[in-house]
Formats: sequence, structure tokens, C-alpha cells
Amino acid sequence: MTHRLDSALLNYIVEQNLENGAQLPSLNELSGQLNINVGKLREQLEVARALGLVDVRPRTGIRLREYDFLPALRLSLLFALAMDKRYFVAFSELRNHLEVAFWHESVVRLTEADKAALGDLCERAWQKLNNQPFIQIPHQEHRKFHMGIFAHLDNPFVKGLLEAYWEAYEAVELNTYADLAYWQEAWKYHEKILKHILENDPDAALQAFIEHTQLLRHRNGATAPADAVFIKPPQAE
Repeated sequence: MTHRLDSALLNYIVEQNLENGAQLPSLNELSGQLNINVGKLREQLEVARALGLVDVRPRTGIRLREYDFLPALRLSLLFALAMDKRYFVAFSELRNHLEVAFWHESVVRLTEADKAALGDLCERAWQKLNNQPFIQIPHQEHRKFHMGIFAHLDNPFVKGLLEAYWEAYEAVELNTYADLAYWQEAWKYHEKILKHILENDPDAALQAFIEHTQLLRHRNGATAPADAVFIKPPQAE
């Protein structure tokens, strides 16, 4: 089979049928096998590492990672947002359509434990929002709630795109401030979504999600209000 990858290193990985976690030869060994100089191989290795395809560590050498679409997507997306934050609106629309398209397939796979975890996230979010006077933005809960709905979706490309949305969300700093009323309204929708999921009514849950996305669309089209609550984003958990 002829591969069209513009990388001797990546072609080698494919041709050798290496499995996840497999260790690759050293660059010196690969240089001899592939008849390519070490400097060129090092450049290709850096690209492979940036794309999340391999790990490179001092003691364990070069190892193949499980395929993940997110690293390559994140690199391109964050570059686009650094150039123009308005790209977030276009990517947000893509994410919304993806969640709608894969909604039923994902919701039907949720376990009772998954549903309980979604309920816990709602409780934690309200604790942060009601923690007067030290209100916190429940950003991690927000991200985990949405991604939790798609936890069992067996499609690395869709999941990568959905994860990338939250990377973009943070990049444009939507996790750093908002008026309190926005977050209260958002979590009322999250509770509504969960309520319909628990009632085994994915159609109603989807409708609540679609209504929920309108909140962010409105927020994207407006500047921060004069009474916006500026609060420190929560630390990663």
C-alpha cells in the first residue's frame, strides 16, 4: 500500500503496523533504516509530537500514543482564534450542529452512574453560584456536564471536535466572566436537560439544549453588561 504522508517517520509507523504504546527505535537507528538524516527525522518527530501522535521521554524514548484527534485540531483552532476571535462563532455553530446530530445516539448510552454524575455536577454548580459573596464560575462543571452527555460516543473525530469547542471557549475567555443572571439561566437549562434525560425523553432534552445554545449566541453578540460579575475562573480539577 502506498502512503501519501509527507513524513518518513509517520509512514514508518503505519508500515510497521505499530500498536498503541509501542516503542520506536532511536532516531539514529531510524536514520539508518530510512536513509534520512537525523536532523530531518527530529523535525518530523516534533511535528508528530505536536499532533499528539507520539510521546517522547528521556528514559522511555519514543512511544506511539493512542490516536486522538484533539491535539491536531487544538493547534489549528487556537491559532485561528489568536488571529481572529470571531472564528469562535463559526466553530460554536459547528459544535451545536454536532451535538444535535449525535444527541440521541449519545443519550441512549448513558448509564445510571452517568446520570447521577450529571446530577452531581448540577449541585456543585449551584453551590458555586450561591456561594455569596465569593461566587465562582462553574466552568469545569459546565464543560464536564456537556461532555458527560457524549461520554460513550464511539467516534474520536466527533469527540475531538466537541472537546476542542471547550478549548476555544477558554481561549476567548468566556469562562472568565459573565453576569450572574446568565449563569443562573444556563444551569436552569442544564437541570431541565437532565430532568428530561431522567424521564427517558431525549427529544425534550434536545429541545432544552437547543434553547440553551441561544443563551450563548446572545452573549456572543453583546458586550459584557455594566453589572457583569467578574470572578476568578475556577482552577482545573
